[in-house]
Amino acid sequence: MFLVFGVLAAVLSARTTGEGQVVDAAMVDGSASLMALSHALMNAGFWHEERGSNLLDTGAPFYEVYETKDDQYVAVGAIEAKFYEELLHGLGINGSEMPVQFERESWPATKEIFAAKFREKTRDEWTEIFEGVDACVTPVLTRARRLVTATTRLATCSRSTATFNPSRRRDSPRRRVRSAIPGKAGSGTREGLLRWGVDPTHLEALRAEGAFG
Repeated sequence: MFLVFGVLAAVLSARTTGEGQVVDAAMVDGSASLMALSHALMNAGFWHEERGSNLLDTGAPFYEVYETKDDQYVAVGAIEAKFYEELLHGLGINGSEMPVQFERESWPATKEIFAAKFREKTRDEWTEIFEGVDACVTPVLTRARRLVTATTRLATCSRSTATFNPSRRRDSPRRRVRSAIPGKAGSGTREGLLRWGVDPTHLEALRAEGAFG
């Protein structure tokens, strides 16, 4: 994402100034940015290195995924007090009888209570209960955006695999991966460029220059 942002910024700059840009992006930069919140919580003494014991790694009962009566799941992310209050209300729990929300020692017991409650109803029943309620409770839908679909890996192979369909970024038809990855490096280059509208004459010139095989 840092690279994409840099490239887009460079394109806008080039259009304005007529000068090219060098985009310097590294994965360590992006990962360091993503870890900013974790490091801040760690420095404040609120983040432990033990997995599953923290605010955002399923340690907190109000930031977790719970199984429902019909073996489906709902996701909970009620961090703020107003959301947490609505969560308790939707679950039919008296808030005055519960421990303080951010009392870490009580999280395991609270999680057991929440888990038992969510198992009392189906996913769709919980969805209806929390519909339009600011409790940050949502159903877990396996294929809501059709990001992953089953397909055949190769025409000569009957084994099925998963195909990832890149998410739509603008109001154009959804782009989907429709062919397998070529087995030989560079194969399919000409066909791909033609589909993208590159002039065939220009392609032959590029091939002559050794741009592709």
